[in-house]
Amino acid sequence: MALTISRRSFAAGAVLLPIACASRGYAAGRPASRRFPPAPDIVNPVVKNRADAQVFRNADDWYYMTGSVPEYDRLVLRRARTLEGLHNAEERVLWRHEAKGPMSGFIWAPELHQVSGRWYMYFAAGPSGGGEDVFRIRTYAIVCDGPDPMTGTWRVAGQFQAPWDSFNLDSTMFVHRGVRYFCWAQREPGIDTNSNLYLAPMASPLTLAAKPVRLSVPTLPWEIRGFKVNEAPAFLEHEGRVFISYSASATDARYCLGLLWANADADLMDARNWTKSQEPVFTSCPETGVYGPGHNSFTVDRKGRPMLVYHGRDYAAIKGDPLFDPNRHTRVQRLYFKPDGMPDFGVPVGNGPMPERFAPVAMPGAWLAHAGTTVEVVGNAPLANTQFRSLDAGGGAVHLSPILLRDHALAKTAAGSVALVPLEQIDSHPGGGRFRRLAGTEAGAVRFLADGSGDRALAVTGSRIGLGEQTAPSAQWRPD
Repeated sequence: MALTISRRSFAAGAVLLPIACASRGYAAGRPASRRFPPAPDIVNPVVKNRADAQVFRNADDWYYMTGSVPEYDRLVLRRARTLEGLHNAEERVLWRHEAKGPMSGFIWAPELHQVSGRWYMYFAAGPSGGGEDVFRIRTYAIVCDGPDPMTGTWRVAGQFQAPWDSFNLDSTMFVHRGVRYFCWAQREPGIDTNSNLYLAPMASPLTLAAKPVRLSVPTLPWEIRGFKVNEAPAFLEHEGRVFISYSASATDARYCLGLLWANADADLMDARNWTKSQEPVFTSCPETGVYGPGHNSFTVDRKGRPMLVYHGRDYAAIKGDPLFDPNRHTRVQRLYFKPDGMPDFGVPVGNGPMPERFAPVAMPGAWLAHAGTTVEVVGNAPLANTQFRSLDAGGGAVHLSPILLRDHALAKTAAGSVALVPLEQIDSHPGGGRFRRLAGTEAGAVRFLADGSGDRALAVTGSRIGLGEQTAPSAQWRPD
């Protein structure tokens, strides 16, 4: 898989693996061998009260993260060796808004980039003083005087020279086919929208090398709810296509992601080469309890797998202006791809340990899934129906709970089958729906030994789920 990113870039020894991260309320553990896939350590939300998050893995092997703070008064940066480490990583204030002038008010949506070997942080800012003037938002940058952005001194580099002197924000940049591009949101004179998306090659860190192309104008019903908004572009390349995700509508529960794409070898400055999704690709999800997901970025995990970073709230109802509700939290989850190479964003997975998908070794191309409370193994279930998280069940065991039914988990029934049952009733089932995650007998596989069932483990028979001999191929699962 070829993946270019920017902002918005055991074998058979049976070893017990308690799951996830003890310091955040879940049991902690590590595999006995690096060949054995452990349960994910990431717990959402990764960082609370940080919106508009940009996370990327840099060439120095650090993960860097910046984002908007609820006070909108400063630019911050943190880094960690792992994505989960961003949760409690030390955060440095790089710059604070000025006492007066055009950068004395709101500070929004920072992004960190390297240009010609120097670190720049781009951000949107407006003047203080109240009234409509505080929304005279323009894009600026600060620049670091040294190679380490966490220790260097930062100063204002200047203002982005946009094509019009109008509201603009949410800039990102990426390099494609040797050309550095700038992509941003702006209100264009003569177009009755709050912001559209534009793209142009760069001549310098603050100037464009050519007239920009207008990539997208909010016209679809889901792009104009509350406000007519296309903003927060983020670039991704995958298997011969380039993608730009973006956010649309008001910043409450109606906020969502759209998607643009083009062939990777096409002229990106020709708007005719871009296709726009006619439906949102990522929206609020009451089942998982995440509302207003958006302003995303892309990164990769330590295995190089694509990861989606975004913010979202834990509730839909907001008092007053949603911009001043502080509880947009930074979240991370796997980004999957459909067979045709298009991204499959699924749904925001909700709070708690990162969910996984489980493919039976005996049935390549199929997944453990559920339809309502029915558990099965199928090859064509929607992504969200195949995602299960491991919840601490005590004593080193876990409950396997689907993200769309947060109050249910897999449990053995009196008849010996396996079903999804309410967590509040799970203790009445044999073994209490408790499973122990062990190394599989197949390389890279896991098995789930059911408590109170001797040597029986979660297994597939046909398309149904039950318990089988723990060393049998039918009881081996490949996590993804």
